[in-house]
Amino acid sequence: MITQYRKPLVGFASAHDPLFAQMKEIIGPHHLHPSDLLPDAQTVIAFFIPFAKSIITANRKSSQIASEWAVAYIETNQLIETISIELKKELATYGINVATQKATHNFNEQDLTAVWSHKSMAYVAGLGTFGVNQLLITESGCAGRFCSAVISAEITPTPRPSRESCHYKRDSNCLFCVKNCPTGALTIHGLDKQRCYSQLLDVDKQFPELGLCDVCGKCAMGPCATHI
Repeated sequence: MITQYRKPLVGFASAHDPLFAQMKEIIGPHHLHPSDLLPDAQTVIAFFIPFAKSIITANRKSSQIASEWAVAYIETNQLIETISIELKKELATYGINVATQKATHNFNEQDLTAVWSHKSMAYVAGLGTFGVNQLLITESGCAGRFCSAVISAEITPTPRPSRESCHYKRDSNCLFCVKNCPTGALTIHGLDKQRCYSQLLDVDKQFPELGLCDVCGKCAMGPCATHI
């Protein structure tokens, strides 16, 4: 692995938080509840793994998708799989049950909505707020990867932030993400998911040696990339 990272963040939410039930209405009826993954669910753990600033700089400066960003996407998905396996092993020694979902490609193919949204889990677990770019912006920014797990142990929930992390939502002085979207899929009114995904599939063709690499990240290159 060549990808480097900044310090990860972790947050906790009660598996019984009413926001989880609301996701079936907000995202879609197919979205899973923590108890769908683990019948004895008590807590949802969410992690944010922020990329090193050098990776962000490479993708920000490149007119195309930087190879560093593409590699980071692939390697971090593999890292998340390893984290999930090791977390299950470790917590099993304490008699704690764990359920996880894969890092990506767990979405409804018709409308491209997630079956299990790691970003939404992280929101409920207090890691940040959503920006105009449709990404969760944490205290360490939004340029990185999220993962989550459901466990049978009860952990005190992390308070959710009361202040908007998005510069535009806070004082209407940004929209870098909208201007930097290479296809116009992102606007102040929302995201055209089909147009965005078409761009991701085009990028995948540029990196055949990496396997499925449907990634872009240009909307995560603004001032919210590394901090609030």
